[in-house]
Amino acid sequence: MRARVFRWVGVATAVAAIVPAAAVGKPSKAELKAAVREAKRECQLERGSTDATRAAFRAKYGSLGLGHCVKVRTRDALREAAQARRQALKDCKTERAQDPAAFAEKYGTNRNRRNALGRCVSQKMRVIAAKQDRADREEIEAEHNAAAACRAERSQDPQAFAEKYGTNRNKRNAFGKCVSQRARAGQESEQPEPNGDAHGGQPNEHPNGGSGQGAPGSGAGEGSSSPGTV
Repeated sequence: MRARVFRWVGVATAVAAIVPAAAVGKPSKAELKAAVREAKRECQLERGSTDATRAAFRAKYGSLGLGHCVKVRTRDALREAAQARRQALKDCKTERAQDPAAFAEKYGTNRNRRNALGRCVSQKMRVIAAKQDRADREEIEAEHNAAAACRAERSQDPQAFAEKYGTNRNKRNAFGKCVSQRARAGQESEQPEPNGDAHGGQPNEHPNGGSGQGAPGSGAGEGSSSPGTV
């Protein structure tokens, strides 16, 4: 599973306030609430609106569906946000050590510039989150494209499709396995060349302010989707 970073929607102030504490402990209520809200938005995006994308969603998350997706994404978002905060704090301390006065002037906004470290960390975390938002949207798009392709392939010969992709006893996980394989292959084919930039420019914001976070794993084939019609 590719690491994902939680986009701190609506909690930039909270981040700046807790940054000076180097230890990453239990998330605050504001962080948890924002993580759940973001997870719900991302799960709805991943589920999509077509029969194919909804079948792929069921195959990945099972009978609990949306609830399971939100739980997984919230957990991963909080963990990865903590990792991003640690990295941002480390980078900001390194930058401050090089020239404390210039650092305070660059990031500080209050009278004595004592909020410079918190402001630096929140800025760097937003950059990390924006980059991850873009990657997550691309991952979800790849899964949606894969779901449509798998549905078309299955309609041609359901039995051959089940035999080709199914791995459990009754081959009922064939659709989910097909989606995960095709999505992974599609993403690998779009990877940038060494020393190249596949996207270029600055990270784009999600149109709804969310992160469009990608799937929390490659287990799309572990669900109970039938090899029959969606």
